[in-house]
Amino acid sequence: MTAAGGERGEVRRAARVRSALLASVALIAFGGLARAADDAPARPAIQSNRWAEDWSVLADQKLRTEPFDSLKYVPLWASDPKSYVSFGANLRERLEFNDAPAFGTGGNARDSYVIQRLQVHADVHFDANWRAFVQLEDDRAFDKLNVTSVDQDRVDLRLAFLEYTKQFSGGLLKARVGRQDFAFDLQRFVSSRDGPNVRQSFDAVWADWETGTWRFIGFVSRPVQYFDDQPFDDRSSDQFRFSTLRIERKVLGNNELSAYYSLYERAGARYLDAFGDERRHIFDLRFAGKQGPLDWDLEAMGQTGQVGASAARAWAVGARAGYTLPAAWQPRLGLQFDAASGDDHPKDGVLGTFNPLFPNGYYFTLAGFTGYANLVHLKPSITVSPANRLKLMAAVGLQWRATTADAIYVQPSVPVAGTAGVGSAWTGAYGQLRLDYAFDAHLTGAIEAVHFEVGETIRTAGGRSSDYLGAQLQYGW
Repeated sequence: MTAAGGERGEVRRAARVRSALLASVALIAFGGLARAADDAPARPAIQSNRWAEDWSVLADQKLRTEPFDSLKYVPLWASDPKSYVSFGANLRERLEFNDAPAFGTGGNARDSYVIQRLQVHADVHFDANWRAFVQLEDDRAFDKLNVTSVDQDRVDLRLAFLEYTKQFSGGLLKARVGRQDFAFDLQRFVSSRDGPNVRQSFDAVWADWETGTWRFIGFVSRPVQYFDDQPFDDRSSDQFRFSTLRIERKVLGNNELSAYYSLYERAGARYLDAFGDERRHIFDLRFAGKQGPLDWDLEAMGQTGQVGASAARAWAVGARAGYTLPAAWQPRLGLQFDAASGDDHPKDGVLGTFNPLFPNGYYFTLAGFTGYANLVHLKPSITVSPANRLKLMAAVGLQWRATTADAIYVQPSVPVAGTAGVGSAWTGAYGQLRLDYAFDAHLTGAIEAVHFEVGETIRTAGGRSSDYLGAQLQYGW
């Protein structure tokens, strides 16, 4: 490349970044229109899963206090206030700098870019029982060197399902069919993948029965696979299936105990020590709750089955706990522990590498340095709230491998080349700083910085320590 060509590339990159930042400033200005009405009673909060919102409260015209509320509640039939159409949209802009993706191994070079997610939806309530929900999503990555299927997916169908809800004397029935999403608990293993740009959907039949302190969930699904060749080309197939039976119960007050069984089936799976059709039986148990200043979330998962000619035997545990002090800024002292199995004995016909299923891309950090496989992870943290809508978090993470026979893994479950079977258990340590601020009920912002200091095993494999910086604005209407 000539010097002039390089300069033109840098100018184009700077212009695109400036455009994205100008769009973010516009979001702030538009968000200011809604701030005066933040405290209006009974309005639903904007949620990550927009289908979970209930805008029927705007049947009361006195609550239509924000711009464009006429589009949040459009009556279908005047005789039934539960029949209406609600429109909405989300826009997320994130500027990211990563000094060494995957620690600089595998040809991954320093990168800075903007990722953008735009969503629009229509929620049609035919009556109190029947509804249809449709959401379109456009995901773009500007100036990213290595664009993957979780970075860019231009104009496609994100969600489209028909739902039936019925209250019986013994409980509440909910059923959905179509393209939808699932997110269990802290989303360690089953998530909507909100961290990266492209969220995860499932073509599924789903049912839910709630009675008293019990909840029963079951679904059969085909996870959607993402393509960016042309609009509306995302699809699912019988080559990849995921089905679940789940039980939840409130115990010891409002604390939650849950368990589920899942069947995970994927054709042509590839691991370092096994390849072929994958069929895993998954057993999960979780207990989470809060008692006074103490909060906790404990989860364990076991996996058995087959990957090609190899048996699969894997496990993982995750725990988060915190104690909130009765002091100014509400300081919460937190401790996180995670462990997941690796493959102890390659070539023995038993694959021990844990499959993290559909992991949450920001469970550890937004930087993507840590995958939930062959891992031991310890992370103390402190979170404070200096102002009503401001949170600051500082943490230090320490990482080891469960076994040196297997590789070090980065998100989502990618082995770092040249680390399997060599080096020590020590992976490295990282420091994390994060700021979250809610400008109002619609607009939020976040800044996250991570420095990962790698151990000798990664250095020997050609990797190096890395810095990550992300700045994000998100608007929901």
